[in-house]
Amino acid sequence: MNSRYILYIHLVINDMILLTLLTLFYVLSATVFTINVSLCIILILIGFAANLGNSMTLAIMAIECYIAVCFPLRHAQICTVKKTYIVISFIWLISALYLLPDVFIALVKEPLDFFHSQTFCARPYIFRHSQVAQKDTIFNALLMVIMWLTLFYAYVRIVFTAKSASANSRKARNTVLLHSFQLMLSMLSYVYFAIYYGLVSLFPESVHAIRFALVILINVIPRLISPLVYGLRDKTFRKYLKQHLICAKAIH
Repeated sequence: MNSRYILYIHLVINDMILLTLLTLFYVLSATVFTINVSLCIILILIGFAANLGNSMTLAIMAIECYIAVCFPLRHAQICTVKKTYIVISFIWLISALYLLPDVFIALVKEPLDFFHSQTFCARPYIFRHSQVAQKDTIFNALLMVIMWLTLFYAYVRIVFTAKSASANSRKARNTVLLHSFQLMLSMLSYVYFAIYYGLVSLFPESVHAIRFALVILINVIPRLISPLVYGLRDKTFRKYLKQHLICAKAIH
């Protein structure tokens, strides 16, 4: 019944989807190397939707922190469960509006045999037309600007409120900072291929090592921050975590 924890669980679900797909992609690339294009499209759509949802959820959670600190008396009225689910629905709607044009362009431009062929499962190999690249550049730039402005505004307002030396204000300020760091790492996924091809051109003999290192840095490490921000640092989660750990020890 708490909007903050609903958003957190939504973030965790996106993280679970991403880590599951990343593991699957890595295993496939190391074993069979190529898969069916149609299956690859489905996996890419799910993965990119979860990645976009992750970034937008971080920005929404920063706004929730801002409201909790700057408008504590109205927080319960503004951040209701119903409104939280509406926001989550909009997040997935925006993800769909971003990804579905790629599918339509591929259906129009590619021959039917292409969808039954085998390929290395990566977005540039599937959606390989200039219109997709142009759309990605515009959308990603717009999304990054909106999210960074949101985080900056929330942080500045919380900092001014935190002058009262309230413990909750200071904690919210640190939470928004951690959100910013996590979002910065997540945003690296938008320039993954630019970094990858740049490093491969410098170290062509280390392709597999470069791919593995980038997966860990860009995709895995940001997912480990969420449990720290809203897990170990949160009193409510800490209380229940201790209870479960004690029960688990008692059972054994």
